[in-house]
Amino acid sequence: MNIFITTGTYDFMKKLKDKHAAEKIVLMENAEGATLVHETTGKTFFQSPRKYEVIDAAGELADYGYMVLNNIPVTDEGRPIFEYRFKNRERMIENVPGFIAIRVLRPLNSDTYVILTHWQDQASFKSWQDSKEYNKAHEKKKTEAGVDNQPHIFSSPSYVTTYTVPTEDDRS
Repeated sequence: MNIFITTGTYDFMKKLKDKHAAEKIVLMENAEGATLVHETTGKTFFQSPRKYEVIDAAGELADYGYMVLNNIPVTDEGRPIFEYRFKNRERMIENVPGFIAIRVLRPLNSDTYVILTHWQDQASFKSWQDSKEYNKAHEKKKTEAGVDNQPHIFSSPSYVTTYTVPTEDDRS
């Protein structure tokens, strides 16, 4: 399974989504503009997308909600350690109220992995961040055993981008 991501204006992204209605595509937006996420086992119709291989997944992406993309630049030598951590995670997030889906994405044309989580709404994501499950999932962070303290794993600091997935009712 692959995911392709492209950005542009809302109107243009909406036209692309509508033109390819048979495809699994999510249209999301934030203050910077609109983004399309195309999940497929085949090729994409995007002209110059960011390309990813899905290495872990749970749930189904939906046409509503709130998406959080944790963008994590990883060195070539850090990839096996980073991927091992996510492939062997405890999967607590899947049981949190408001959770819709997760995709762990290996970059095919950059060094930046993406941990995409999809939520019912922003409040559900905030509740996850305040939960005991979140604390358990991140308890090794900033410790000697944490992946963030392993040498030569990260090529630069991570960053988070957030989006809403507007419904037709939201836009009218």
